[in-house]
Amino acid sequence: MGRVWLIALLVVLGFSVLLFLSLRPPGAGARPAGSSHPKMGLDLPDPRLTPGDVLTRSKNEICRPGYARSVRDVPQAVKNQVYRLYGISSHAPGEYEVDHLISLQLGGSNSVKNLWPQSYKTQPYNAHVKDRLENKLHTLMCSGQISVQEAQQAIAQNWIEAYRKYVGPLP
Repeated sequence: MGRVWLIALLVVLGFSVLLFLSLRPPGAGARPAGSSHPKMGLDLPDPRLTPGDVLTRSKNEICRPGYARSVRDVPQAVKNQVYRLYGISSHAPGEYEVDHLISLQLGGSNSVKNLWPQSYKTQPYNAHVKDRLENKLHTLMCSGQISVQEAQQAIAQNWIEAYRKYVGPLP
């Protein structure tokens, strides 16, 4: 009788593991060492969860000194919601930032539709690299070399491709 229970328990445990793995969001697994191909959920946000969202398309507002700081407001509860949406139940301090896909300095919003947990650790694409793109697009936009809409669309569609186009090859 004890053996039957043990087999039943192992079968239930096996099905539970399979169910858990099938419900994980895309990109929730680790990228293989040495891989430089972008992975959704690690390098790129899942577009179903983070399509991008804007607060403004006004160049005059966005290019005003201190604008991004004046609209930055993402409560910890919202950050926790973003981690849950991406299936991240725990992480080390400094491993991720809840980042704006369309950055505030490009008119992005603080809504969940514009937030995702971006890694500081993945290589070669990570939050530090994306920050360089955000700064470059802000400069180009405020100097009139590209439109607000062009900057917002480029970073929302695929920030890595936008990096290659506007900044150049990765260092």
